[in-house]
Amino acid sequence: MAGSTFGTLFRVTTAGESHGPGNVCIVDGCPPGLPLSVDDLIPDLQRRKPGQSRITTPRKEDDTPEILSGVFEGRTTGTPIAILIRNQDQRSRDYGDIKDKYRPGHADFTFDAKFGFRDYRGGGRSSARETSVRVAAAAIAKKLLHTAHGIQILGMVDQVGDIVADIPDVTKITLEQVESNDVRCPDAEAAAKMEQLIKDVRKQQDSIGGAAKVVALNVPAGWGEPVFDKLRADLGKAMFSLPAVLGVEFGQGFGVANTRGTGHSDTFVPEPGKAPPIATDTNRHGGMLGGISSGMPIVLRCAVKPTSSIPQDRPTVDKDGNATTLATKGRHDPCLLPRFVPMAEAMMAITLADHMLRQRTMG
Repeated sequence: MAGSTFGTLFRVTTAGESHGPGNVCIVDGCPPGLPLSVDDLIPDLQRRKPGQSRITTPRKEDDTPEILSGVFEGRTTGTPIAILIRNQDQRSRDYGDIKDKYRPGHADFTFDAKFGFRDYRGGGRSSARETSVRVAAAAIAKKLLHTAHGIQILGMVDQVGDIVADIPDVTKITLEQVESNDVRCPDAEAAAKMEQLIKDVRKQQDSIGGAAKVVALNVPAGWGEPVFDKLRADLGKAMFSLPAVLGVEFGQGFGVANTRGTGHSDTFVPEPGKAPPIATDTNRHGGMLGGISSGMPIVLRCAVKPTSSIPQDRPTVDKDGNATTLATKGRHDPCLLPRFVPMAEAMMAITLADHMLRQRTMG
């Protein structure tokens, strides 16, 4: 199966299915000598794991990582790092009814169309369960970025349904603010409304979508490889590789459609003490110009669709094209956003680590 590796110099390959024995990633390209242990991987995995609150899937997974290679005496060796996360709470019997039916909104039909065969248990390879090892790999990327440049990456929920958070400056938000509630929204008032909405749609046997922002601070100017491997292009690819992402915008994003040049272009200003000593007075460009980092915070936003797995009877077809109905069984998130945040941070980190190493090759 092609398409399971991301990156050029910092490469992450994943393997595994939702209801298989486990998921594994191989991180290739991490420089030697980086202090690393399982303890570095656990915090973000705990933020991503299922069963963490009343508004996430009740599936219970410890998501305890095992580092199988590439680390010796607490430091990376420069060789491939293999990480295994075992599945422990599969309930495959819930999926017997969909063996020959296609769930609306899922990849069941398209995987069959491509491969002629699919693991129907929990979505198999297309399940977000695969992102567990991406988050583990990204913990390495985050540590590498912070060690080299002091880069900090933070995601946050800013919309669930029609409830939009008031976040005047995403660059001022702290991890403590994000983690202060189960939704992972730094606006406490909006978070309370979002949580109630998620509970309401769950009672209605439905699901709800939303959006999340991710910001990266202290990224140096100059990262990105024009024209096809622009930093913005690779970040877009990274975010769209995550399950359920249907839209990505940077900086002012789709707001530029109703903006004039005089109201969009950011003005360059001197900033003593910065290298180079240049900044912009605003950041409508989202930290990238011409696909290259500008030294300003990188800010992006992802639109995330509602969970496709809902227990209502819905019309569909079977593999032979016959009309039928299907109510999805199993344990699912009524809203993906709370657990999506560390996934989006992960893909930001992996992409930036790759471009950091690519920039180093230029001397």
